Amino acid sequence: MSIHRLDRVEARRIAIRAQLLDAHRPTDLLTVVDHLTFLQLDPTAAVAPSADLVAWTRLGDAYRPADLTAALERDRTLYEVRAIIRPTADLGLHLAQMAAWPFADEERHRRAVPGAGAARWLEANDAFRRDILELLRRSGPLLSRDIPDTSVVPWESTGWTGNRNVTQMLEFLSARGEVATTRRSGRQRLWELAERIYPAVTEVVPLVEARRVMAARRLRALGIARAEVIGVAGERNFEEVAGEPAEVEGTSGSWVVDAAAIGQPFEGRTALLSPFDRLVHDRVRAQDLFDFEYYLEMYKPKDKRRWGYFALPVLHHDQLVGKLDAIVDRKAKVLRVHAIHGDIRFTRAVTKAVHAEIEALAAWLGVAANRHALARRA
Repeated sequence: MSIHRLDRVEARRIAIRAQLLDAHRPTDLLTVVDHLTFLQLDPTAAVAPSADLVAWTRLGDAYRPADLTAALERDRTLYEVRAIIRPTADLGLHLAQMAAWPFADEERHRRAVPGAGAARWLEANDAFRRDILELLRRSGPLLSRDIPDTSVVPWESTGWTGNRNVTQMLEFLSARGEVATTRRSGRQRLWELAERIYPAVTEVVPLVEARRVMAARRLRALGIARAEVIGVAGERNFEEVAGEPAEVEGTSGSWVVDAAAIGQPFEGRTALLSPFDRLVHDRVRAQDLFDFEYYLEMYKPKDKRRWGYFALPVLHHDQLVGKLDAIVDRKAKVLRVHAIHGDIRFTRAVTKAVHAEIEALAAWLGVAANRHALARRA
């Protein structure tokens, strides 16, 4: 197979089109999630929850957070597992993977988070697992606080999950496809037996075949990537992509490209991205293709931040041009813009386009925009 040789402009445009961030917007939420293959949930809502922000960036004002809730809780066209939202139509592709979770028999770099430790803990607490399943069968759906802790071995973690045994068991049973989130009450999930939530699947795709299909789907959503990409949190550390080999001018090493995306026309637009957006999620890839340096700084002390607590990467046509340091003051109903950090010198056209997108974001959020900060170099 011949190697595709691409310049960086073409590589960037392939990546942007693949992520539905060019001028040709999709028209509905299910189309977005089906193409991207998932949305990632994150509780941080300094501007808006990440899943909502990712959807708005693609759909614009046509999207409302209630659409996501309806798809998950009423229509069941989407489902949630461990803070990842996927199309229900893809369930058959994931059931074999869920049944094999946590992949303790695989080589290290493919092992699910938290790996073999989860398998040992589940085995030691099998009676606890069965208690939860029986309780849900009799009384579900239930909040985690309504489920007794009958574990015999506590979950050990140096993080916040240490000894949170009910929550951890529910997460693991969700990953295994035994329980599922039926709806949310605020931030709290109501749990139910998965068989009562998931539709009957006529075909469970075998694990090897499912991985092959998802490797191709994954590349279609990324456009161009290294042969292995950063995996979804809570599943695998790295995941494969399937496409044709490529080299990108000005970068080292090999790439894999969606050959159908090469040479397609491109019309760009301006977009404000979630820090978890897949266009920038792989920070090394963003650096290689876009010369874009980015770190999520919410965990850094304030005086150590370069761009802000929850800075939004700024896309303009085929370049990542800066970061927007902004936060929503919900009490005052204002989107407070602290700074627009430009990675390039903003022309009047770029400045106008970025300010227009800030106004659009504020309008979608139902607040006013306070955008007195001027574009400047980071």
